[in-house]
Amino acid sequence: MTFGKTIKMFLIDGDPSGRLTCELSNWTGLAYRIPRTEVKKCGDRPNLNSTGVYMLFGRNEDDKEAVYIGEAEEVYTRLQSHLREKDFWNEVIVFISKDENLNKAHIKYIENKLYEKAKAANRYDLLNCNIPPMPSISEADRAEMDEFISNLVMMVNTLGHKLFEEIKDNLDSINSEVWYINAARGAKAKGIQTQEGFVVLKGSKIANSTVDSFSDRLTAKREDLINSLKVQVIDGEYEVMADLLFSSPSLAAAIVMGRSANGMTEWKDRKGRTLKDLS
Repeated sequence: MTFGKTIKMFLIDGDPSGRLTCELSNWTGLAYRIPRTEVKKCGDRPNLNSTGVYMLFGRNEDDKEAVYIGEAEEVYTRLQSHLREKDFWNEVIVFISKDENLNKAHIKYIENKLYEKAKAANRYDLLNCNIPPMPSISEADRAEMDEFISNLVMMVNTLGHKLFEEIKDNLDSINSEVWYINAARGAKAKGIQTQEGFVVLKGSKIANSTVDSFSDRLTAKREDLINSLKVQVIDGEYEVMADLLFSSPSLAAAIVMGRSANGMTEWKDRKGRTLKDLS
């Protein structure tokens, strides 16, 4: 059973694009979201120089969403060093404890778990050079930190970054009907609708070629999937190696079929009914 949550946000400077704090009812954690340009102002936040974990958000050299996950015993001091040393990021989310009960071992445990979750979700380019080490902590501390992480993940999502959410995480709560395309040039795919868009499932096959009228935008998208190894050529077939999220059924259908497509009529269920038929 799930329960409703109350989250309180405070705009520190009265600017929705500026610094804010975020708190969850009955939780000792406290989140700060800070634009890079506002970090130097945070000397007025003494609790930011306590022990915590943080995520630097930005874009990599290929203009893809990127993140660096870190920890520090004095977070504000560490962020000031990142202003000088790392130029990819434009926003940071910091988590500390309001009752200051996080120690070095705790935050290293949290850092390791967050790294593994972000890697599994495969949403952002992880810019950590090394895998954060897993410290040895007691079973009781692990249970407490796992609960802290659960709330932290929800808060990061609330603040606009689906860093830790795997593409199919929310399928149980929505209509997870499977849709199919079987078409020319080896296109044979399965997909589902989610709250974020349309997902082409791992193991699907996309067309092994495209029509001459295929747009430059779609060609670039297809090539990006191949270059990033999310689609690989196996025995002459273009196979999807990981679930792929698209903004619409039509975009998903076009990539699968190698031509312009109306996803509302191309995706069909086992009975041959289209998305449009069941809308």
